Amino acid sequence: MPEGAPGTQASGLVLVDKPAGWTSHDVVGKVRRLAGTRKVGHAGTLDPMATGLLVVGFNKATRLLTAITGTDKTYLATIRLGVSTVTDDAEGEVLQTRLANAVTPERVAAAVAGLTGDLQQVPSAVSAIKLDGQRAYHRVRAGEDVRLDARPVTVRRFEVTDYRRAEDGTTVDLDVEVDCTSGTYIRALARDLGEALETGGHLTALRRTAVGPFSVADAVTLEDLAVRFTSTELSEAAAGLFPVRRLTGEEASELSFGRRIEATGSEGMVAAQAPDGTVVALICDQERQGRPESLSAKPEIVFAPAPAPARAPGQDGGRT
Repeated sequence: MPEGAPGTQASGLVLVDKPAGWTSHDVVGKVRRLAGTRKVGHAGTLDPMATGLLVVGFNKATRLLTAITGTDKTYLATIRLGVSTVTDDAEGEVLQTRLANAVTPERVAAAVAGLTGDLQQVPSAVSAIKLDGQRAYHRVRAGEDVRLDARPVTVRRFEVTDYRRAEDGTTVDLDVEVDCTSGTYIRALARDLGEALETGGHLTALRRTAVGPFSVADAVTLEDLAVRFTSTELSEAAAGLFPVRRLTGEEASELSFGRRIEATGSEGMVAAQAPDGTVVALICDQERQGRPESLSAKPEIVFAPAPAPARAPGQDGGRT
């Protein structure tokens, strides 16, 4: 076991730089073994061909993962115009080839602008979205014609950083950087850009560089993690993700019992920090049902539940 492995006692986040060829599940399994605990999860799947930032939580910090999954993401990608594939990436069978010799930087810029902002995006058929309880990619691999419904996403930035035309003019490769909301499929952006340019397109490389406030620059490789287990402690991670409400000792005690405290006056989730710096809970202002005047902060996730009361003498089941 590596130096600093937390076992089942500590809780925190690990920023992993996922290598190509590994599934996100593979990474979780590796972190389980290195951390010495079974309770491990990740915040947002990366395809096996993709590399980059995978946020992994262990023990109590797994309860932060849902909030992290919903944050914005940043990706570096390479899109090849002129070739469409079944999976919208380089791992799938080629469906169609169309000459990209009429593609110009000006046409690319116009098509990219049309795929920036609020979009209704149809996810790639080879995705982890469930249809009638089964992953879409399982249905595609079984030979089904899978069609998914469009869903709202926001592409905040879609920037072409390099443009390369093949010597024979049949394909064009674009290096791009994308800032987007959770749920955006970069493979689908590659596909839709190719269709807008009437050439087809697919993804040949993908690297995730940021998830919310977390950067791949701070991530570690699995090889380094096997030598020294590096993580961000739960309270530090929560305080970096959300606005902080500093508590009195009495408020910290109330939250540990799952009780409400005075409203924060903030929108969304807030990290409730005890006087010793421990984040006791994530809280959110809510009205009590049917009582709009009774706005108060309700604990949504309690990390430090109240300790069980000590047993008085004679209450130990008769043991001596």
